[in-house]
Amino acid sequence: MSRHSNSPISRRVFTLGALAGAGVPAACGNPVGSDAAAKIDARVTSTLDQMYRLYPNTVGLSEKAAGMLVMPLVTEAGFGFGGAYGRGALRIDGVTVDYYSTVKGSAGFQIGAQQYAHVLFFMTEEALRDFRHASGWAVGADVEYVVTDQGSSIAADTNTLLSPVLAAVFGQAGLRVGATLEGTKYTRIIP
Repeated sequence: MSRHSNSPISRRVFTLGALAGAGVPAACGNPVGSDAAAKIDARVTSTLDQMYRLYPNTVGLSEKAAGMLVMPLVTEAGFGFGGAYGRGALRIDGVTVDYYSTVKGSAGFQIGAQQYAHVLFFMTEEALRDFRHASGWAVGADVEYVVTDQGSSIAADTNTLLSPVLAAVFGQAGLRVGATLEGTKYTRIIP
């Protein structure tokens, strides 16, 4: 046994090598190269097609919007207390620029589960910029809805278009009655 094998330098080199190698197995679970982003994009496109078909007024809104956040599938469930979760994409000029997750907690009596989609239309560059630069953006009471509880679309009139953020909430079976996104929080993700 040589005298150098027990030296502090050899132990440091061994420790640094072991620590560097410890990250290699962890990288195997990294989502880089997965098809999660492609799946989200396909769902976003399908959701937009459904929305345009069911609510034709949203076509004009999308053309005027600075950007749209599309959440194709949000699952909300609860037994007493509830919550919701989903993933989607932010599109600007028809191109995905970022991916987001959404979470929402709710209190009060509720039983069951439902799934729905929603789209946020950012009608001003400032509203879009505020959303993109926030570390966790939450929907407030000032969001205007472009679909009514009766299933009809609200015309894109001057008053509606002055609102910086508009929302359409609908489910696979059509409109989600009593829809509200208030308290829903969005966070940028890497799928």
